[in-house]
Amino acid sequence: MQIAIDGPASAGKSTIAKILANQLGYVYVDTGAMYRVVTLAALQAQIDVNDEAAVTQLLPTIQITFAPGEPVQKVYYNGQDVTEAIRSATVTANVSAVSSYASVRTAMTDLQRSIAQDVGVVMDGRDIGTTVLPQAQVKIFLVASVHERALRRFKENQAKGRNETLAEIEHGVQSRDELDSNRAISPLRKADDAVEVDTTGMTIDAVVQKIQDIITNIT
Repeated sequence: MQIAIDGPASAGKSTIAKILANQLGYVYVDTGAMYRVVTLAALQAQIDVNDEAAVTQLLPTIQITFAPGEPVQKVYYNGQDVTEAIRSATVTANVSAVSSYASVRTAMTDLQRSIAQDVGVVMDGRDIGTTVLPQAQVKIFLVASVHERALRRFKENQAKGRNETLAEIEHGVQSRDELDSNRAISPLRKADDAVEVDTTGMTIDAVVQKIQDIITNIT
């Protein structure tokens, strides 16, 4: 079975998807991490992320792999552990531009679909239910208020020693929403057959249980 979880930044997609995948014995595919790896690769190569042609030329040199890890799944770029590096403020500020390019989206979508061909997957991102896995049996669209999403990211950053202010993060979340929703290719939008779940004020356990109930009702 394919389970697609979409929604804006910091709506809880990755956290919920990982828990569900673990409970179901499925493979968890963090599509957002893939776009972040491409962004990191461009930055490390000192490529202007606004230069689509240059980013495109870099794609054949990028190998992305995942491995189980605690407390988070490990992400590797050409064998190098970049789990923390791809979550930096610089990558976050540039990933929307990189992920808007047709060549990047085609390459990542092909990789994501190949992973989902033969195994049960829980895949989260911005366009999973609409573009990557339009035939997914279960489609969830997670949302939450801008303030709550910014507060979640702020607490995560504090725990990691990062010092962005809540106001800065809230502004970033709003900007990311606008960029993701208005890009020409695969914009963030709810699939017609997706079930919307507002996670504002909900605990992780409550969200997981709600989605489990949705899966049970659908299947």
